[in-house]
Amino acid sequence: MATNESEFSGFRVNRSLLAGGAVLTGIGSLLGAAGATMVCVALAMAGRDWMRGLENRPTAVAQRALHEARVASTAGWEAWRAEHGSPN
Repeated sequence: MATNESEFSGFRVNRSLLAGGAVLTGIGSLLGAAGATMVCVALAMAGRDWMRGLENRPTAVAQRALHEARVASTAGWEAWRAEHGSPN
């Protein structure tokens, strides 16, 4: 039996090949994490630039839409009350 192999119940493992595979897997994981980080940063920067280019902020648009919905709801409620003669 070679010194870089071990035997476990008839199952032979080449330790140097296993260690090399583990090292390459670790390096690949680090490269993958670095690539994912770069993608996230690029998307965040593009989103931030897109938000800066908008004429109206999304919160202002949402507030205006909410106000319009409340006005429409109140108008509908008033029309229903007028039609049905409800005292409330």
